[in-house]
Amino acid sequence: MYEINDIPKILPRKPDTHKGDYGRVLVLAGSSGMTGAACMCSTAALRAGAGIVTLGIPESLHGIVASKLTCVMTHPLPETHVKTLSELGRQDILDFSQRFDVIAFGPGLSQYLETKRLVLWLLQTLDRPIVLDADGINALADNPEILNKFKKPIVLTPHPGEMARLVGISSTQEIQSKRLETSKMFVKGRKNVTLVLKGHHTIVINEDKFYINKTGNPGMATAGAGDVLTGMIAAFLGQNYTPFEAAQLGVYLHGLAGDLAAQEKGEISMIATDILDNLPKAFLAYKESAVN
Repeated sequence: MYEINDIPKILPRKPDTHKGDYGRVLVLAGSSGMTGAACMCSTAALRAGAGIVTLGIPESLHGIVASKLTCVMTHPLPETHVKTLSELGRQDILDFSQRFDVIAFGPGLSQYLETKRLVLWLLQTLDRPIVLDADGINALADNPEILNKFKKPIVLTPHPGEMARLVGISSTQEIQSKRLETSKMFVKGRKNVTLVLKGHHTIVINEDKFYINKTGNPGMATAGAGDVLTGMIAAFLGQNYTPFEAAQLGVYLHGLAGDLAAQEKGEISMIATDILDNLPKAFLAYKESAVN
């Protein structure tokens, strides 16, 4: 395993092109009280260049997110009595997923038992590359052996607390004290897994190589920042970057957008939508620096 420092280039767009050339991303996210996570994740996928993004959402929340989103399409799905995604939507999601290149899920899903069962079923059934975050990771934590069966790429984006649950450690501090060592052990023997351990100097790692990110600032420790990152990585996967490249470019530009937001808002007042709003500037700044 070796460290890599070069950031992937942003692929140019050809004049003769259309939206289908840049990836179709399906986001499965949201629950009662957590529609913001779903909206930020799906919007971030568009801002990171995805050609088409559709948000699958519990049906009673469909009107709420549809009123928030203009460019993201929405797809109502069966829900539980607590307004989370239901197992009754299994076949609907499976059939609908065939239209997409990448699936991102987890933000705001909740840890309701039936929804966790749905997540585990999807992980073992879907045949598309996956970006898994938040409550998706929490569902996986009880059954990490599922990762050993993966045939398609999966990118996991845990924060230290979620990472602790994934590896069966009770202390977040223990994860923080040996971030790289723990990450290396987690990906060993899992050739289709790319891990993004979030935090100060986010780590991107797979079985062969790792990258330690240098962009970002403490102001990004705010609710929803991870939802933005999930959408970005999914978008890059849909644009034919490798899983490692998609994760690496995602964390770099996510941190750069956070740095630009801090210049405008300061670290204390920054919120996740400030990161989202600064993505266009981050892309422009990175492309300019790459040219020079």
